[in-house]
Order: sequence, then structure tokens, then C-alpha cells
Amino acid sequence: MENFIISLEVVCPMFLMMLVGFIIKKIKIVDDSTLKQTNNMVFRIFLPMLVFRNIYTSDLSVSFSPKLLLFALAAILALFFLAFVVIVCIEKDNRRKGVLIQAIFRSNFVLFGIPVITSLYGEESAGVASIIIAVAIPLYNVLAVVSLEIFRGGRIDVKKILKGIVTNPLIIGSALGILILLSGFEMPAMIDGTVDSLSKIATPLAFVILGGTFDFSTLKSDIRPLLIGVLGRLVASPMIGLPISILLGFRGAELVVLMVMFGAPPAVSSFTMAQQMDADSDLAGSIVIIASIASIFTVFLWTFLLKQTCYI
Repeated sequence: MENFIISLEVVCPMFLMMLVGFIIKKIKIVDDSTLKQTNNMVFRIFLPMLVFRNIYTSDLSVSFSPKLLLFALAAILALFFLAFVVIVCIEKDNRRKGVLIQAIFRSNFVLFGIPVITSLYGEESAGVASIIIAVAIPLYNVLAVVSLEIFRGGRIDVKKILKGIVTNPLIIGSALGILILLSGFEMPAMIDGTVDSLSKIATPLAFVILGGTFDFSTLKSDIRPLLIGVLGRLVASPMIGLPISILLGFRGAELVVLMVMFGAPPAVSSFTMAQQMDADSDLAGSIVIIASIASIFTVFLWTFLLKQTCYI
């Protein structure tokens, strides 16, 4: 019963924050334009500050694990190639292929990783997730562009990809956090306090915005590709990744990070990228909405299962 309650405490706040966002949009306290502007602010200011501070205040002896970093990168690449092979075999529509591949391998790790790990292990463990963010986000972005460009028939623009990575606010926040942590520089109390206060806005506001973006009238996709994308991300990915992680000896906070990496819903930006790159954006948006809602239940189940088996 204790593990059930702990697992419930992990997912309930995320669900309630999304519900708040959905309600305030429904009763017209905010509109689409406000949500879009606020989301931009969260992505460019608050989330980078959260990642920066989690890295800057982390204990490297606990947070930095070369084994975890290498496995995370290898797992993302392996999941990408596995999704590529499977989707090419079962889906005929090129506009859907890149969308489905991206949905399966690309996790919304930034939004889900830190709150889940801090709920289970406290804020002192958030550095583990933040350091993974620093290496996972560039790889996600590169592979997402590759998957969409291949089936659009376009030429992959390496310079544009590199520019997007270098100018990504989350990458900048991660890099600054690592530099200051390694330098041993101590932030002045007034600046550290300000960054701490602003960083605490990131997670709740991001979930509220995510809930506000849910628009069920936009669910226009066929049920088959929608189920492939949602089940591939929330069920197949963790079913493949978690046993391998356990066999390799990952436990505790490290295993929770991997659980979120394998089992969180697709990144919201996957919908935007599909729009910009002539893919099936209706399918991408439908997968994000349904998977984000369903993930509340699947993340609960994966957390409960790992707690019951004493791996976390």
C-alpha cells in the first residue's frame, strides 16, 4: 500500500497541474496567444534556469555517472533505429513515418524527468536528470530532424541543426551550469536566490501550459497510427528499455531517470517540427495530447512496478 501511495504522489501533482491549465483555457482566462507567449517564456527563461541551477548545485560524485550518460545516449540511438525499421515496415504514408519515429524515440524528458525524480528522491537528486538533459536534448533534436527530413525527401542541413543546438536555451543553461560547477565558482547569494526562485516557477507553469494546449477537437488522425505512436512511446519503449537497464545494474535515482526517458510522452515540440517540415502535424498533435494524458497512468504503473520490485 505504501508503494501505491508513493507512486500516486509522483503523478497526481502533474495531473492536477495539467487539469488546472485545461480548466483555465476552457473558462477563457487565457487564450491560445497567451499560452503560446507564456510557453515561449518558460522554454527560454524558466526551464533553462531550472536545469542550470540543478546542475550548478549538484554533487558531481553523485550526479555524474559516465556509465549512465553513455547508456542514455546508446539507448536513444538504439530506440531511434529500432523505431525506424519497424515504422518503415508497417507504415506506407511518408508524411506519417517521420512523425511516428519521432513519437516513439523522443521523450519529453525535460518536463517529466525532474519532477518525477525530485518527488521520489528529493531535490538533491535533480542533478542526475539535469546532466542527462545536457546530452539527450542535442541528440533528440538531431535525430528528430533526420527522421522528418528523410521522409520529406529533403536535404539534411547540418549547419542549421548545429545552430539550433548551440542556440537552444536548455543547452545554454546546461553548459553554463556545468562550467560554473567545474570552476568551483560560488554564485553571490542574491543572484543564487533569484535564480532559485525563478527556477521553481518552471515545472508548475510548464504543466499548466501543457494542459491548456489540449484541444480535443483537433484529434483528426486515424486510430491505427495514433495507437502505434502512443503505445510505442508509453508501453513498448519502457518494456524494452527498463529490463536492459536493470540487467546493467542501474538502480535508484539512475533507474528513475531512465524510466522517464523511456516512458514519458513525446516532446510537445514534435508537433511544431512536424508542422514546419511538411509532415502529418495532425497525427503529431494527436499523439502528444493522448500520450500526455495517458502517461499519467503509465508513469504511475511503471513507478509502482519498480517500487514493488525494490529496484527504486
